[in-house]
Amino acid sequence: MKEKETVYPVQALGERKRMANLELLRCVAMMMVVVLHYLGKGGLLADLAGESLNVPELAAWLLEAFCIVAVNVYMFLSGYFLSGSSFRLSRLIQLWMQVWLYSVALGLAGALSGVMRGTELDLHYLLTLIFPILMGHYWFMTAYLFLYLMLPLAGMAVERMTKRQLQVTLGLLLLAFCVIKSVLPLRLEMDGQGYDCLWYLCVFLTAAYVRKFGISILDKKWTGVILYAGGCLGVFAGTLALRQVYLRTGSLERMLTMFLEYNHVLPFLAAVGLFGIFRKVQVKGKGAAAINRIAPYTLGVYLLHENLGLRYSWQDWLGADRAASAMAEGGWSGVGSLLFWTLAAVAAVFLCGILADMARRWIFHLLHRGLSCLSPYRRLVERIEGVDAEFRRREKDAGCL
Repeated sequence: MKEKETVYPVQALGERKRMANLELLRCVAMMMVVVLHYLGKGGLLADLAGESLNVPELAAWLLEAFCIVAVNVYMFLSGYFLSGSSFRLSRLIQLWMQVWLYSVALGLAGALSGVMRGTELDLHYLLTLIFPILMGHYWFMTAYLFLYLMLPLAGMAVERMTKRQLQVTLGLLLLAFCVIKSVLPLRLEMDGQGYDCLWYLCVFLTAAYVRKFGISILDKKWTGVILYAGGCLGVFAGTLALRQVYLRTGSLERMLTMFLEYNHVLPFLAAVGLFGIFRKVQVKGKGAAAINRIAPYTLGVYLLHENLGLRYSWQDWLGADRAASAMAEGGWSGVGSLLFWTLAAVAAVFLCGILADMARRWIFHLLHRGLSCLSPYRRLVERIEGVDAEFRRREKDAGCL
């Protein structure tokens, strides 16, 4: 019999069986995230309150509209896979250690090297590096880990609910946190614009519903394309329409980017549509093997380029200032420059992020090998494994696995 592999806190987790088509979507979504941060923090999105937008500036906002689904897609994929898995303390610890290493190492490197922009090296900055989850250094990871802590309860609730019960629950949540804010011409005080744990819970439950019961409309040939393309074009058109209302009346200035918020109904439906497209994609052979090998490292892309020490610096390193200059001149050459530098930046950041996380995994492996000879470490591992086993047993007894 093959001996069971021990998973240590600093060791990479064992791989689950991966679906190459959805792992490809994970990679695409992370590339879209990089696009959003390149455009927004690189100064390539013109002020919507300005009197005019030239062709390259319109192209930048169109690109923004087609990539705004990225975060919802990443949330959806997380929920889709998490809803079919059990809580593991070992995974929680590994994720926390991964975030902490990036936060401290890159945050200090950025500050001490002088490349950091947009923030100051003070006590608050240092506390943010040391406590990245509590201080919201990476808002997505704060929301993700909160949801992961809720997984035993959320997973049990999903498994025990009937289709009708889950439909009602999901419908009420989406009505409260998505639909109402999408139709009212005012800002709701409790609206987190999708940067919060409650919206992540809504997306998680949607993904769990799709996994458990499916959505027949997504099985139709062109539904995913229509939802994605229609939703993104709707975001673009709605944003321009609000801009025209503001320019003519002076009202709704706070609503100009409403259609670009993660918990607006159009980006949400577009994300579900993009998931539907990739769910039908067939990826086999060497291509599938390569995607499945790369996909586990995509989180490193986010943790690298969104670190406070680099967050507002890397865009100019990768041509954002040149693209902005070309765009200011107008014309299709400006569009070409925008696309060239954006694609180059995405490729560079994605490659660096993948390589950085491979290095991080190698470091964790070396730490594991070094610490595994210490009896306190082994006892700690045994206790963590015992907790994991207890959660699996209880969830199995409850009928959740």
